[in-house]
Amino acid sequence: MEIIKIVSFALAALIIFMLLGERKKELAVLVAIIAGAIIFLALIDKLSEIINFIGTIADKANIDMVYIGIVLKILAIAYLSSFCSEICKDAGASSIASKVEFAGKILILALAIPILMAVLNSILQIL
Repeated sequence: MEIIKIVSFALAALIIFMLLGERKKELAVLVAIIAGAIIFLALIDKLSEIINFIGTIADKANIDMVYIGIVLKILAIAYLSSFCSEICKDAGASSIASKVEFAGKILILALAIPILMAVLNSILQIL
């Protein structure tokens, strides 16, 4: 039960974060960043399994791996911008958090353009 380990670690980090948050805000933010990184590193194996599974399914469905790569990049941007935004909010920098979220949305839109073009080309070929 990996989730029990992750939740236990997260609760311990939360307690440290709350204790430090009153006295040393900069250390509390550092604890949040380190806790997030450790949780992410604990999930690397699962993420690689998911990526391999998606690649296998894409091969069987005869989907171009370029599109799968774009979708995975979009997911990475969404998760990383959300993580960074939450850290910024924890640090009291909500204006920076909103800028990170905006940048993530723009980058996702820029990456989605080739997929949108492929869908439009498919629709035009059908018509």
